Amino acid sequence: MSSPALFSLIGNTPLVEVTRIDTGPCQLFLKLECQNPGGSIKDRIGRAMIEAAEADGSLKPGGVVVEATAGNTGLGLALVARIKGYRVVLVVPNKMAIEKELHLKALGAEMHLTRSDSGKGHPEYYQDYAARLAREIPGAWFADQFNNQANPRAHETTTGPELWEQTQHELDAIVVGVGSSGTLTGLSRYFARTQPGLEFVLADPKGSILADYVNTGVLRDDAGSWAVEGIGEDFIPGIADLSRVKSAYTISDEESFNTARLLLREEGILAGSSSGTLLAAALKYCREQTTPKRVVTFVCDTGTRYLTKVYSDGWMVDQGLLQRPKTGDLRDLIGRRFDDGDVVTVSPSDTLLTAFNRMRSADLGQLPVIDNGQLAGIIDESDLLEHVTSAPAKFQSLVSSTMTTQLQTLRPKDSMRQLRHILDHGLTAVISDEQRFYGLITRFDLLNHMRRILS
Repeated sequence: MSSPALFSLIGNTPLVEVTRIDTGPCQLFLKLECQNPGGSIKDRIGRAMIEAAEADGSLKPGGVVVEATAGNTGLGLALVARIKGYRVVLVVPNKMAIEKELHLKALGAEMHLTRSDSGKGHPEYYQDYAARLAREIPGAWFADQFNNQANPRAHETTTGPELWEQTQHELDAIVVGVGSSGTLTGLSRYFARTQPGLEFVLADPKGSILADYVNTGVLRDDAGSWAVEGIGEDFIPGIADLSRVKSAYTISDEESFNTARLLLREEGILAGSSSGTLLAAALKYCREQTTPKRVVTFVCDTGTRYLTKVYSDGWMVDQGLLQRPKTGDLRDLIGRRFDDGDVVTVSPSDTLLTAFNRMRSADLGQLPVIDNGQLAGIIDESDLLEHVTSAPAKFQSLVSSTMTTQLQTLRPKDSMRQLRHILDHGLTAVISDEQRFYGLITRFDLLNHMRRILS
C-alpha cells in the first residue's frame, strides 16, 4: 500500500531570516516547523515512532497508541495513527491550551487530563499515568517519547540534513529547547559528524532544572512550574544527550510570551509559547557575540494553538504576564476593562438569543448592557432563565425587557471594604464614574488579584 500523501508534507520546512528584530552582529534564522501538516515539529517524531514500532512488531494492526504529551506529540501521533487506523489514548497535563485539546478531540484521540504540577512518583504524574494505561489496555503500545530512540533518529536523519543544506553548510550555532530532548539529541548526533565545531545553546523555561544543570553540573530537585508548553523538565530524559550544549539561558514565562508576540508584530510569524522561549534565548545569545555568526532556532509550533493564551490580553493580564499601567484604585482589580475593548457586551436592542449566544461563546455568565457607550444595565443567566422558561419564543424579546438596571456601582477611588460588601452578598460590582464605565469586578477578579499579589 502506498504511503498517505499527507506524510510527504512532514519535514522539509522553510528556513527564514529574522530581519526586523535586532540580532546583534549575527544572522538569525528560524526553521518554520509550524508548517508541518499537524502544525508542529512533533509531526516528525509522530511518524517516525509509529513506523519504527510497526517495523519491530510492537504496534500491531488494530493496536492502540498511548502517550504522555503536552499536546504536540499527541497531535503528531494522532495525525499519523488515525490515518493508519489506530486508536489513540493520550495523557495530557491540565495546563494544555484549549486549542490543542479541541484539535486532539477532532482527530478522535481519547484524552485523560492530569495535574500539571504533579512530579515523578505521584500517581497523577502524566508519564507514569500513561505507562500504567499502556499496561492495562489490551494491544496498547506506549510511544514513550522520552526514551524512544526513534525520536532523536527522526531529527538526525531529517531535521539535521535539512538545516545543513538550507544554510549552505555555513552554520555556527543552534538554539534548542528540551522537552523529550529528541531534537537536541538527534541534531547533536548529526552535527557531531558533519560540523563538530557547531555550538548548541539551550533555551529553558524558568522553573525547569535543565539550564542550571548545563551551567553548573548540579541536578536540582526543586523544579518549579511554568506556563510555557512543551519544553522544560524536572528530570533528565532518558534519550537526552546534553554533552554538546555549551551554554543555557533561563527565560521567564513573561519574556517567552512577550517575545512570541514580538515575533508576530515584527516578522508576521504566529508562533507558540515555546518558540518565544527559543527566540528570547537566541536573541540574547546573538546580541552577546562579538563576531558575526550564523544561528538557527525553531518555530516549534503554530501560534493558532495559543490564541486564548499567548495572544489574549485578558489571559495574559490574569496570569501576571502582561502589565497594565497601575491606577492605584479599584480599576486595577477589573479583569476585563471596557475602556481597553476587552469586554463582551450587548445593547438594549439586542435579542435575548443574541445575549445567550455571546455568553455561551465567551463562556460568561453575565454581560454588561451598553447603550451609546454608557452602561445601561446587566443581564445574566438567571435573567434569561426567568424570562424564557415558560415560553422559549421569548428568546426573541429584547435585552431591555429583562436586564437588571439596579446596579451596585462603585467609583474607582472607593474602598476595598465597600467592594467586599458587594461581593460578599453574591453581587457584581460596577466600576464607573460620571465620565465612563470601566468594567465589572466579580469574586473571581478579586481572587485573581489576590493571587497575583501573593505570587
